[in-house]
Amino acid sequence: MDRTKPADKPRMTRIDVTKLWALNYRLVTSVIVDVAPAVQALGIEVKELFLLAELDDYPNPAGLADRLMLPRPTVTGYLKRLESIGLVGREIDSADLRRYKLSLTANGRKVMTRGLALLADAFGERLSRLTAAQAAQFDALVGKMV
Repeated sequence: MDRTKPADKPRMTRIDVTKLWALNYRLVTSVIVDVAPAVQALGIEVKELFLLAELDDYPNPAGLADRLMLPRPTVTGYLKRLESIGLVGREIDSADLRRYKLSLTANGRKVMTRGLALLADAFGERLSRLTAAQAAQFDALVGKMV
């Protein structure tokens, strides 16, 4: 009978989950804070930009609220404002006459595209601090978590 000890398994470094969450929050928040003035210069708030970015895939208010994890009354308020400034259009959904179907206007699409480019540039600046391999690993890891 072999009485040798089994080889020690390599231990994973213990991660402080709270600290990691806080760092992630600071990363996302820092990007938003950096771009907020430029997004506001486009005539919208950053949260409204996120709403515009999801509108093609979620063209009704309830689906949009669920996707953005925002209260429905909040989304309704944003949509009314975006409609009033000509960035969002509303029409009756032909598949269900009780519902509205929302869409970006041409100007809404232009504002959304510019706003997303601002976010991409700010986040890209932070990603540029990583090597190409680290950035690819970060992309893969975040993709597993969402």
